[in-house]
Amino acid sequence: MKRALLAALLALTIISPLQLNANAQVDKGPVIDQIQFIHYLDESVAAQEVKAGNLDTYYWRLPLELVPSLKNDPSVKVYEAPGGSLSLLINPAPSSDELNPFSIKEVRYAINYLIDRELIVNEILKGFGAPMFSAFGQFDPDYLVLIDVLETFGFKYNPQFADKMITSALEQAGAMKKDGKWLYQNKPVTVKFFIRNDDPRRNAIGETLASELEKLGFNVSRDLGDLNKAFTIVYGSNPAEMKWHLYTEGWGRSAFDRYDTSLAAQMYAPWFANMPGFKTPEYWNYENKGLDELTTRVFNGNYTSKSERDELMRKSVELGVKESVRIFIASSIDPYVTNKDVEGMITDFGAGITGRFSLINAKVTGSDSMKIGMKQIYQGAWNPVSGLRDWYATRIWQGVTDPATFRNPHTGDVIPVRSTWNVDTAGPEGKLDVPSDAILWNAFDEKWINVGEGVKATSKVTFDLTYSKWHHGKDMDKNDILYSIYFVSEWGTNEGESDVTVDPEYTSQAEQFVKTLKGFRFVDDDTVEVYVNYWHFDENYIADYASIWSALPWEIYAAMEKIVIDGKAAFSRSTANAKNIDWLSLIITSNAKLVRDTLDELKKNSVVPKALEEKVSSIYVLERYGASINWIDTKGHAIISNGPFYLESYNPDARTITLKAFRDPSYPYEVGHWRDFEVVKVAILKDVSVPLSIGVGASAKITGNVVIPGSPSTNAQLHYFLKDSKGNMAISGTAQPSSDGKFQIDLSDTDTRKLSTGSNEFKLFAVSNFALKPDIYTTSIIGLPSKEPAPPKEPEIPVDELPTKQLDISLAMKHKKKVTLVAVKNNDEESIFGIQIKITDGGIKFVKARGWDRDRIDQSTIAVHTDDKPINTGKSLIVILIVDNRAAPYEWNAFDKNGVQIATGSVTAS
Repeated sequence: MKRALLAALLALTIISPLQLNANAQVDKGPVIDQIQFIHYLDESVAAQEVKAGNLDTYYWRLPLELVPSLKNDPSVKVYEAPGGSLSLLINPAPSSDELNPFSIKEVRYAINYLIDRELIVNEILKGFGAPMFSAFGQFDPDYLVLIDVLETFGFKYNPQFADKMITSALEQAGAMKKDGKWLYQNKPVTVKFFIRNDDPRRNAIGETLASELEKLGFNVSRDLGDLNKAFTIVYGSNPAEMKWHLYTEGWGRSAFDRYDTSLAAQMYAPWFANMPGFKTPEYWNYENKGLDELTTRVFNGNYTSKSERDELMRKSVELGVKESVRIFIASSIDPYVTNKDVEGMITDFGAGITGRFSLINAKVTGSDSMKIGMKQIYQGAWNPVSGLRDWYATRIWQGVTDPATFRNPHTGDVIPVRSTWNVDTAGPEGKLDVPSDAILWNAFDEKWINVGEGVKATSKVTFDLTYSKWHHGKDMDKNDILYSIYFVSEWGTNEGESDVTVDPEYTSQAEQFVKTLKGFRFVDDDTVEVYVNYWHFDENYIADYASIWSALPWEIYAAMEKIVIDGKAAFSRSTANAKNIDWLSLIITSNAKLVRDTLDELKKNSVVPKALEEKVSSIYVLERYGASINWIDTKGHAIISNGPFYLESYNPDARTITLKAFRDPSYPYEVGHWRDFEVVKVAILKDVSVPLSIGVGASAKITGNVVIPGSPSTNAQLHYFLKDSKGNMAISGTAQPSSDGKFQIDLSDTDTRKLSTGSNEFKLFAVSNFALKPDIYTTSIIGLPSKEPAPPKEPEIPVDELPTKQLDISLAMKHKKKVTLVAVKNNDEESIFGIQIKITDGGIKFVKARGWDRDRIDQSTIAVHTDDKPINTGKSLIVILIVDNRAAPYEWNAFDKNGVQIATGSVTAS
């Protein structure tokens, strides 16, 4: 049995002079007194407003073309952080009267080869991102666990291969191509593509892919719209109705997570209610029992070691990618802007500067208020059951409510916010006794019951809860916690077709917790023991899983529950659409009035909810109802919570939301409590030296330095990977920098025998112990048939000074519109298998050579190569470049099939 005590260490703050004076009044809550969120749809206009001081910051990524100039503008500050991800959701439902090509798995999978991820990253994202093959991008901590699986997919833009796969699958399904167009039962095969035109990136991706599909012979019907429309057409409709086939998705995160327990389930598994059909009983639903089983084991801690958990993750992601119902395209590096007078912004590796800690910690010189531009103000319902599903709402909501636990913005570790804890666990294979007087809610009998004798659990977590007043002035108490456990138990139990306390989106997730909750009991008003069948190798994750808390007063939950049971609104968007009723939103005046009227009815009838019967007095219940009614009458909304800000107003006509600081003395955290997170201690790679080529079977070394931040450091881990020319993982390992920050990776002769002759890809990740955003170095290594290693690559030596034989090969360059064309002609008898091009003053943003693979060596150097399509005698190859300095000269090298340099030279474009 293990025991972990977190309370004191993770909640320490630096003692300030104010704390030394026992009589001093210390402000509670956030630094700023008021925040106004203002709708600014146009990112360029918003950036100008930040420059002018009319906005303090903009909670959306900057237009990428503005970033270089803004970085040099003294009136603003630019922050960059790992951002969201871009994906393609595909409708796999079969159609009764037409052919849905994407009901065929092979067609869905082929789309991976129809997406030019490199083009998207370099052109559409302007280099602010990286290709993605799964839900986990290279900045996710779990990427290093999954890299061997993800890299083996090696999806490259190959429309010919995609066409071949699609043709084979569609012909087997009875379709035929006539005059270049796909027909099924003599009717064109039409693809309905919902493209988000409110996001320039997704609009461009959608148009690009639509054009590719048209080239393959599909008739593409484009449907343009924003998230509100997508909630109806994509997420709210029956997939079998064929209102859509493809949708350009975008994802953002509210926090950074070291061990993500739900992402694979959310993006791939039907049980999580985020796949087509969304678990709505009236709809056709995508099903995959394999994905459900794998991801629920990860979600529920059903493994015995970290290595077993990691293997479950690999299998989940591999199966999800192969199913290709949701295809990931790219992760983004999101640039944000603030005015120069804004201080205290905290960069979260999941949310950027838009995470909860920035709202709490930010300040504006000379002002006690802050104006934040928002691309959208309202895009979906505000309710904490199955609402708050859009990026915009969650950014504001996280300033209004405090959770029990959260994540360190730099490491992703679980940290306490409104609870501290002790963990006792007998896991992963042992059991603890659950006290017989622990209780559970019996949803069938609708009452609390003692668990009785002989009940066992894997883990026990004892929570000390930190209460405060609710925003409406009443004290939080254990009845709020009791009701929240009742709610998750009642609505997380499906009692059959007649059960009115079921919401398909919420119930499917809540039932996972209900199945593992074995009992709980209050030791006193703010101390509770929770017993769960859950284990994790990091005991703080056990506490996070078992944590019980409430975002709203119990009476608001009771009113919402009655509204939904009475059929006046629904918790989830899919149920609301299926029943043609409102998606319950506490911030909307009409829905808030519905809550107010329900509270008034409960008050007039002195209703004590079943979950609180015999536990509270009628006076207490009536006071609670009255407090919430008064709040709604005063504020015009029903958002009542416990966070550092309260929601003062929502003005849909002015498109503004205003928050004000909650300064009540009961609020537990003083101003500046989270300021330590302002400093980010990431690892940076310096002076990396990698051999240009390595003899297969010869030893080699790779060296460099690690700094954190700016000083040599040993507080980092290095992870390296070498892929062969077929995309297989050949070599992987870890290294540790020494006390002076220097590191050396030794590749043995056994290691290098696994390399291919020709091009191999090397990736090096440096991860700080204090901040898990990796610094990534990527280059190509040429595998030579000889056993003698080539000398280390030295960037400062011009390529035309390297020893080489010189064959008769010519290069010519010409600028044309936005691209630079490079014509490589072979005038010699020996075939060319590789070309390396370096711009001497500037950067190469994009490269493409038809049928050839491409690699980026550094910002100014690229390589293209092939195994089976060489440039033979008298033949030419056209290489397309996009560069940032058209006047600069270029240096080039040519290589034979063994990676041996056969020619070199320089050229200037005309």
